[in-house]
Amino acid sequence: MNLGPVSYLDCAVFCLFLAPQLIWRVGFFETVWCALQALPFLLTQLPVTFIRDRYLVRREKQSGFQRRASLFEDVVVRCVRYAFANIPPRVGRVFFAREVSLPFLWFRLLRHGYLGSPIHWWEHCERGFRGIWLSKNPTEKPDLVLYYAHGGGFSMGSSYFYLEYLLTWLSVLGSAGYKNPAIFALEYTLVPDASFPTQVEETLQGYEHVLAVAQDPSIVCVSGDSAGATLILCLLLRLGDKRTNGHGEKQPPPKPALAVLISPWATLVSTRHENTVSDYLDAQQLRRYGTHFAGNRIPATDPLVSPGCCKDALWWKRSSPTQGIVITYGTEEVLAPEIESLVDTLREAKVTVKSKAEIGGIHAWPVASLFLSSGRDDRLDGLLTMTDEIRQRIP
Repeated sequence: MNLGPVSYLDCAVFCLFLAPQLIWRVGFFETVWCALQALPFLLTQLPVTFIRDRYLVRREKQSGFQRRASLFEDVVVRCVRYAFANIPPRVGRVFFAREVSLPFLWFRLLRHGYLGSPIHWWEHCERGFRGIWLSKNPTEKPDLVLYYAHGGGFSMGSSYFYLEYLLTWLSVLGSAGYKNPAIFALEYTLVPDASFPTQVEETLQGYEHVLAVAQDPSIVCVSGDSAGATLILCLLLRLGDKRTNGHGEKQPPPKPALAVLISPWATLVSTRHENTVSDYLDAQQLRRYGTHFAGNRIPATDPLVSPGCCKDALWWKRSSPTQGIVITYGTEEVLAPEIESLVDTLREAKVTVKSKAEIGGIHAWPVASLFLSSGRDDRLDGLLTMTDEIRQRIP
């Protein structure tokens, strides 16, 4: 399943679904106030900087992303950059909420000729965690299970917003030769409704559920983007943490076969996080989101909160999936320096790790490009690359 890039019509329809939810969940006056605050950016800053950077700056001085981005991609990324830095998470989380994302997905499906989802998916809820299952054939045992945690700075995002992306990935996995692939997308609790360790505990319980369904850890791949990739790294460290074993607690579940991480937020708070001209992340907001996730009582240097802070080679060795870790990121994203540091740490620990640095790429581009890029090859490039890595390691 591949519905194609998001169009201007899609954007307009998305706003129609979004507006009443903002008024209902945030309030009329706060919604209007956020819109009024955005007007100077939309009417002045956006067009001026867009024209300057796109047409007045010599090509050799443009960033790698600007040289490769289409007009639509460039405009959308600039708008997301403004929103990430200026819109409160309480407002931003409505953009990704189930009540907005699902109707938008149904519209996208209908616009492309589908009266319903061509792939089976259903909600799953148990005490301690919840999420969404996707499967080619729910009545048969899967031959691959992908466990996915979404991004959003721990304060925004939902599995429902990622549903089209995951449905497409399931199709790609089927085309790659898996007879009955399945995906479980974790719907973890957002900040400020809860902070660490709630999200990590939910990730662990969701993983145990995935193992029960798969019945074989050798067919399980754990994955996530941004903050979701952080939770996956926290999960791995939790599985290999000797401090929680041998003291009357139950033994941790077995490790998965593989981890595929997209732009992992390796270190929550770091002086190496600096804004770039291309990326839509904002270093100051990242620090704020990371601190809120860690909570006032937990230092943001604890490896189980901020995995990039773990420099213990033996711990990483114990935590590594049996077939290693694959990391993809963009060279122009705010998180790039800490991601590269994590890769170096893993290699020093003799962990099997493969990293793919997309030249001129920005944060979580394999996810964003599925919606924004115009060419089919560009939209699916990230998914095809990650699927190929999975196929090589989980035959």
